[in-house]
Amino acid sequence: MGRGRWRAVGSALWRSVAVWLVSTLTMLALAGILPDFQLQSDDGDSATRIAVTAALGAGAFGLLSSLVWPVLVRALLLVPALVLGLLAFFLNGSLLLLALRLIPDGRGEANAETAVVVAAVMSAVASATGGALAVRDDDAYRRRLYRLADRRRRRGEARTGPAAPGTVFIQLDGVGHDVLRAAAEKGLMPTIGGWLGQEGEPSHRLTPWRTDWSSQTGASQLGILHGSNHDIPAFRWYEKDTGEVMVSNRPASAVELQRRAIERTGDGGLLTVDGASRGNLFSGGADQLALVLSMAARRGRENRSRAGYFAYFSDPANAVRTALSFIAEVGREIGESTRARIKKRRPRISRGGLYPFIRAFATVVERDVVVAAVIGDMLAGRTAVYADLVAYDEVAHHSGPSGSDVEKVLQRLDRSLALIAKVAEHAPRAYRIVVLSDHGQSPGETFHARYGLTIGDLVRAGCGLPVPRKAQRTHSGAEARSTVRAALRRPVEEGAGQHRPARRAEPIVLASGNLGLVSFPDVPHRMTREEIDLRHPALLPTLANHPGIGFLLVRSEEHGPVVLGARGAEIHLDEEPHDLGPLADFGPGAADAVRRTDGFPHVADIMVNSWYDPQDGEVLAFEEQIGSHGGLGGAQARPFLLSPLTLPAPVPDGHELVGAERVHDVLREWLGASQGPEIPLVGGGATAVDDSPPSGRDGTAFTAGDPAVQDKTR
Repeated sequence: MGRGRWRAVGSALWRSVAVWLVSTLTMLALAGILPDFQLQSDDGDSATRIAVTAALGAGAFGLLSSLVWPVLVRALLLVPALVLGLLAFFLNGSLLLLALRLIPDGRGEANAETAVVVAAVMSAVASATGGALAVRDDDAYRRRLYRLADRRRRRGEARTGPAAPGTVFIQLDGVGHDVLRAAAEKGLMPTIGGWLGQEGEPSHRLTPWRTDWSSQTGASQLGILHGSNHDIPAFRWYEKDTGEVMVSNRPASAVELQRRAIERTGDGGLLTVDGASRGNLFSGGADQLALVLSMAARRGRENRSRAGYFAYFSDPANAVRTALSFIAEVGREIGESTRARIKKRRPRISRGGLYPFIRAFATVVERDVVVAAVIGDMLAGRTAVYADLVAYDEVAHHSGPSGSDVEKVLQRLDRSLALIAKVAEHAPRAYRIVVLSDHGQSPGETFHARYGLTIGDLVRAGCGLPVPRKAQRTHSGAEARSTVRAALRRPVEEGAGQHRPARRAEPIVLASGNLGLVSFPDVPHRMTREEIDLRHPALLPTLANHPGIGFLLVRSEEHGPVVLGARGAEIHLDEEPHDLGPLADFGPGAADAVRRTDGFPHVADIMVNSWYDPQDGEVLAFEEQIGSHGGLGGAQARPFLLSPLTLPAPVPDGHELVGAERVHDVLREWLGASQGPEIPLVGGGATAVDDSPPSGRDGTAFTAGDPAVQDKTR
């Protein structure tokens, strides 16, 4: 055994002894504080005897946590992820009770409630102590991160010789270009600020890009990962040929959209070469998957595995820390929403019910599990990793795109980026870290709050149909809800039958942020403007002249795609318009984006974009969101791409990066420069839409989230 090996063994032994001593002192302190926790016999013991009892108890608890805890978690892999995280408290308490029973003469005693508290505190203290001692030891730090992500590659897979740089793509869901730059300038995101050269030479360049008309994760991420978002007109839309409502964050819809994209492009996606997909709607062709929604609809024994969560929760300290952070985040949300009500902030929406728990899942559990998976991928030397962090998007929907609430979320996201950058220093290959977003968010009150009716009510009024006295608010389609429900094995969008009209002659009205879609299910083809006017002569004027509507898109038998605005404004998109009319306020490229969507097979009979104020950047969401995205207008259509200077510029100076499909081309070019061409999809390949389970590269591969029952009640 060499000197280096002996030094490593000695360092590990010293850290173990130090953690044991600190745990012993912690147990002694808790025994003195908590009345229902004792470390002495009923007749009393000497201080030395109590100290020995604490040392034995701390040692037994440490051994049980190291040996028994991973077995317990693996045995509970079928438990929904969210429940598993909360169950960590009680499992840890049970291990402590068992440890106390192992103390000779029965001197350790605690009731169940106290045991949960003591175990949580001791796990957190032990984790903090071990981490602090390992900070200056690079090898120990690296080993700890390996254990965090449970990545133990086989010797036969070890890479030999110098490897080309890998690439990690981190998607900050919903963070717009201007929001990111402002946060960096204010010091909220020092990691981003450092990369942009605020205190030295820059290492990255920041490039804005423009989304398609459908500025939402389903369209953007499908385009980025699979190279095509053709026929994605909105977040949710009605397909006349199947009679189904497609919803981007429903597993059954996601797997179908991914299949269509692969069929259209002819290859598996951006990540088909040694790639990993973490926390995304789509797989990108990766064979390493965790929390990928398009996999949640698949059946089979492999897809029921909870290995993706096991990689994180197998460490009891991580489980306890995440559970404590989860509870703290629930409390933080309740406090923030209470202050908003007391101060009568406007705009404001309801933030009660299950929302505090959904927010906590997005900002704590999903973040921790995804970041742990990325760390494991980097330490395993994977070539390409794409991960989505949805925390900002979820909070901004309910709190608004700016303000102290979302600033705290941005700070925590920056710390996650700093951790990933630190891990890159210890990875077996060099890594290039690319940060990007799929869309931004535009502020503004809801359409319902301003006018007292929903877009569905307005459509019914224009059709001469009765309007309900009490408007039913459109449920938010935030991405984090899909992850929570998939983790709990519940259909992603409950009550989807509300999209069904009472009679087939009545219109189906769907909302996607500030984009509305109107379809007539009894007409098998896309209705023309002339057909709509003949059946409902007041409908198009009612919509176009409403102050909360920016413009409409319909198709005319005579003029092709037509944009309608207030007071008779009309643009024929088949001709090059000299005056953009109602599209003028929506910025450059609006006409091209609308024209492209008009060519989709499943575009709605009437596409409705809300009003937009170019001075304040506000829109009117048709859903219950005060920070929204999904249509045109403002920051929602201006995300960012932050890339290392070592990579070629995404576009030449003076040019604009337009569309998610073009972003895919840029990312593919960057990957191809270091690893050669991507593997096309031939005869099956490594793709998440195949019926066979993905073949992992090692025994601890991250697998998909829980399967969800396809919703057939729509």
